[in-house]
Amino acid sequence: MNRFLRELLTEGISGQVFHGAAAAVACGSGPARHSAFAYAGVLNSRDRLPVTADSLFDLASLSKALSTALLCFSLFAEGNMSPDSRLAELLPDEKIPPDKAGITLRSLLSHSSGLAAYQPWFRDFAPAQNQDSKARLLRLILNEPLAYAPGSCCLYSDLGFILLGHLLATLTGKDLATNFREQVTLPLGLDQALFYCPAATERSRCAATEACAWRGRVIQGEVHDEHCWLLGGAAGHAGLFGTAAGVLRLCGAILDGWLGKAADGCAWAAFLPEALRPQLPGQTWCMGFDTPSVGASSSGSCFSPASVGHLGFTGTSFWMDPERELIVVLLSNRVHPSRDNTRIRQFRPFFHDALWSSQMVLGDLPLSSL
Repeated sequence: MNRFLRELLTEGISGQVFHGAAAAVACGSGPARHSAFAYAGVLNSRDRLPVTADSLFDLASLSKALSTALLCFSLFAEGNMSPDSRLAELLPDEKIPPDKAGITLRSLLSHSSGLAAYQPWFRDFAPAQNQDSKARLLRLILNEPLAYAPGSCCLYSDLGFILLGHLLATLTGKDLATNFREQVTLPLGLDQALFYCPAATERSRCAATEACAWRGRVIQGEVHDEHCWLLGGAAGHAGLFGTAAGVLRLCGAILDGWLGKAADGCAWAAFLPEALRPQLPGQTWCMGFDTPSVGASSSGSCFSPASVGHLGFTGTSFWMDPERELIVVLLSNRVHPSRDNTRIRQFRPFFHDALWSSQMVLGDLPLSSL
């Protein structure tokens, strides 16, 4: 399986989908889980350093599911707030506009809050990280007119998850990176494989992303997303860096918790059965996680409808199928050197369907029989 995965990644490189990528696949659960890994390409087009098991990728919006959502679930499980808690109740000291006072955490997590998808506000900021930029960005979100009536539909929104990250920091008195380390990675022994804001000594391990005109440099070892960078590199919608093995192991813990199996020290696991189901009729979004779109999913055509996953703008993704106990992780730097390269859209479903149709085996289990 490792060889087959590498062949698929090499095909992505030859097709100019990305410069470098890492993939991981696992099936089974707990101690019986079988895993395979593959790495191909280079971390950047300048130094040509190869992708290895230690390579870190900017996970982009995988942060929404793997960090922000899990941290919310911890607070739900501990009884510190509920999915139906409203912004005005949770942030009484802040001036929440009347149209947003009744927005619930459930609607923010399921992208049904009424908030717009995105605004390119960073263009009006100097490329400098400071408290004034953070406060200004938060106020822009709160003052942004709603795009639709809350709860009437789902519209994927960075703005909603930036608010969630701010809310988590306010309620806990700890920054997002500290919360993530304490609630997620330390209990699982993953603090060296998944984290925010890589240290300068770690930057050579990071896959390069875009040649950023706004910051005036090729981005490597700092977050690609401009608004997350303005917020200090750790935000509710982006900021996580990780290895393929780290993402796979966290997804394994999520899958185990979802299936009712032990996840020691992880309060968030208790809330997963409720969270990982679509929240609005006819919509794909769960709390923090997506489900396959019928006929047009990045997961291809073979994952069951009960599956959940997420995509990252930089070229990252994971999908988990609880019926087959299957996890597939694909990390790449498709935005290097430009986000205009969108070949990943065709490659993702090809990659997943190729795994399903192959006759290769993972451990003792043929993928074609899962």
